Amino acid sequence: MRIAREIETCLNLAFRPHRLKVIDESEKHRGHAGFRDGGESHFRVEIAADAFASMGRVERHRAVHAALGKDLMGRIHALALRTDV
Repeated sequence: MRIAREIETCLNLAFRPHRLKVIDESEKHRGHAGFRDGGESHFRVEIAADAFASMGRVERHRAVHAALGKDLMGRIHALALRTDV
C-alpha cells in the first residue's frame, strides 16, 4: 500500500475527520536530505476533526503521530501538519 494511502486510512480510522488532505510534497525536496526517488518521503497533512476540539496544537500533533504509529512514522522523512476543528 502506498504511504499516502496508509496515512489516509490511519487518520480516517482514528479521527473520522470532516476534512482530510494528504499531499506528497517529496518532489519539492529533490536533492535534500531524506528524498527518495519515487517520492513518498515528505508529506503535508491537512486534517479537521471534532476530536481535536479539546486539544491544543501540540496535543493534536502528538495524536496524529500516535495514530500513524511508529512503523509508518519511521518510513516518513518529513510530515507537515495543519490540524483544525
